[in-house]
Amino acid sequence: MQKYGQHFLTDKNIINQIIDAALLLRREQVVEIGPGKGALSQALIARGLTGFTAVEIDPEMVSFLTASLPHEAGIKIVQSDFLQFDLSQLLAVPTSFVSNLPYIDAAAILDKVLAWPHFQTAVFMFQKEHTQKIRANAGDEFYGPLSILSQLRARVSLICKVGRTCFTPPPKVESVVLAFEKIPAPTVEWERLCQVVHAAFLHRRKTLLNALGLAGYDKEKVSLALQQLHLPLTVRPEEIPPDGYVRLVQLL
Repeated sequence: MQKYGQHFLTDKNIINQIIDAALLLRREQVVEIGPGKGALSQALIARGLTGFTAVEIDPEMVSFLTASLPHEAGIKIVQSDFLQFDLSQLLAVPTSFVSNLPYIDAAAILDKVLAWPHFQTAVFMFQKEHTQKIRANAGDEFYGPLSILSQLRARVSLICKVGRTCFTPPPKVESVVLAFEKIPAPTVEWERLCQVVHAAFLHRRKTLLNALGLAGYDKEKVSLALQQLHLPLTVRPEEIPPDGYVRLVQLL
């Protein structure tokens, strides 16, 4: 029952902290990603939440959930890889997500959720390394594209830290639960912003000017933009805060 590399959350204290945060931030529609054996699902139902959607990739877990979750709760169980799941199947209403995310796809799932127009809030568990990247500030060791592109779309807050013994079987890494609340999107073409941010960090040891030059951007235009931002030409990608990248792309 573990062919998808699942680590099933069993610690009731951690489960309750996740549920507390999820219900506090709850919007009109709730979606659980990767419910597994239903630890979070059962806790949500026990706290009075009904009619939510659960997207689960493992057919064995889908069968298990179908048999174990109370039918009167009206939970819609969808068998699908969330990364392949068409979000247009959901109602076009303010939506909250909750999940003990699969470690291997956590960053991609977070990006898909934050990009969906109807996303409002989320409570997600990640491995510790991912949370360090998501929450890092400019100048920090872990600061990079995941930090910038997450913080420009959501307010991120820490819910709790999770030890390895809270799972069956225990993972090799520690975990952290974060909450995300949607903030107004920056006034910039998002795809272009993503391209600039990823290009900037492709050569972390170089200056931003040289990194973007290697990615094909006109160095004269980049140089002029940096001057307009009152940044030295020697500035490095990790020294520029998220809103600095927004202004940079607007100038370019």
